[in-house]
Amino acid sequence: MPEVLPAQQAIFDAGHEVGELATQLYPGGVLIEEPYYQHEEAVQSTLEAMQDPGVKAIYEAAFVYDGVRIRVDILKRLKGGAWNLVEVKSSTSVKDVYYPDVAVQHYVLAGCGLKLRRSGILHINNQYVYDGQNLDLESFLKFNDLSDEILAMQPEIPAQLEKLKEMLAADGAPIILPSRHCHKPYDCEFWDHCTRDMPEFWVYNINGIGQEKLDELAQLDIQNIGDIPDTFPLSQIQDRIRLCVTNQQEYISSQLKAELNDVEYPVHFLDFETIGLAIPRYADTRPYQTIPFQWSDHVLYPDGKLDHHEYLCNEHKDPREEFTQTLIEALGTDGSIVIYTSYETGVLKSLIEHFPPYADTLEAIIERFVDLHAIIRRNYYHPNFYGSFSLKYVLPALVPEMSYENLSIQEGMQASLEYLRMIDPATPSDEKAKIRGDLLTYCGQDTLAMVTIRDELLKRF
Repeated sequence: MPEVLPAQQAIFDAGHEVGELATQLYPGGVLIEEPYYQHEEAVQSTLEAMQDPGVKAIYEAAFVYDGVRIRVDILKRLKGGAWNLVEVKSSTSVKDVYYPDVAVQHYVLAGCGLKLRRSGILHINNQYVYDGQNLDLESFLKFNDLSDEILAMQPEIPAQLEKLKEMLAADGAPIILPSRHCHKPYDCEFWDHCTRDMPEFWVYNINGIGQEKLDELAQLDIQNIGDIPDTFPLSQIQDRIRLCVTNQQEYISSQLKAELNDVEYPVHFLDFETIGLAIPRYADTRPYQTIPFQWSDHVLYPDGKLDHHEYLCNEHKDPREEFTQTLIEALGTDGSIVIYTSYETGVLKSLIEHFPPYADTLEAIIERFVDLHAIIRRNYYHPNFYGSFSLKYVLPALVPEMSYENLSIQEGMQASLEYLRMIDPATPSDEKAKIRGDLLTYCGQDTLAMVTIRDELLKRF
């Protein structure tokens, strides 16, 4: 089984934390503690809890019916022997994929003889604003009753389960080509395994290509971008990618040099790091709201001199105002500000909403932004971008000696998780110091990468 990546583990952890909070809305319950591999024992513990009228709710209740094992997040006891099925999710809405999830649980519970009054999803309310004192669970979590929809799905469940059982009973795995479906509704953990023999320039990686076009290429038995005929309908950028891969050469627009030089000195190269917590920690914040905690600014002067300024919040506090004040001081009022994608724009607009006194200054900063990602996307392509314009692909293609591989922190989600570890009071001081150094190195690499990429592209002329 592939290793669980930090980003995925963070999703799991958020789900578990929200699940534990949800039980507080259903007091007087008991937790079925047996792990998944002791399902029979868990079923027995669940039956014992159901037989005790003093138990008002059961958490992680275990059942088996028609060869299907389930664990119900929360089973709430009602008067008259009825129950409510509550599936807890850390998302902020009811997604389509949740319906079959609840429907199968309903099918098993009904098969076991339970009388269900309501079946639904308890999820995060993204309109909830934390007051900084007490988390109001009644407002933070929202229940959506899906009973009518779930009942309507019941006739289809046996046939669908039968197909799944036939697939599992087969001698080998089904032969299905990897494609977009491998990431819907969730990323398949076997993606690397199933794509290990795909060509280096696989058609799947063409920027923005949809499933319909991928199906057409599959019907033509084409997997390599270089094998796509020039008559195949592609967008302008996609056809540019095809030509670059076919000829193994760069594409350089006649406008690239002018756009790269359309800046005012001193030129700032700016990058932010942020967190987005499922359960808000700071006053006047919402679930999953983007909270910036770090910035890096490399400053290029006309004579080629390069300075670097940076900020990283060291304390377990709301970092936004200190972030804003230090950023405004560092950027001043002169010079273009190079960013990579519009992410920083969104972060500043959020700060404008929260800090009206800084609105004019932050708006003026946004007006100075120059998006290097957009410039490259319009004017340049290298075969080794492998269909992506992400900094993590652009940098090694243009500046191979400047790699993220040797860094302790290699991507944004990992930076967010490490920051949370750094401000955790339980983290030892020496480990806090190491994490701080790793965060500064990572964010500084992003801004230095933009400086270096721009320099490298200007060498083409």
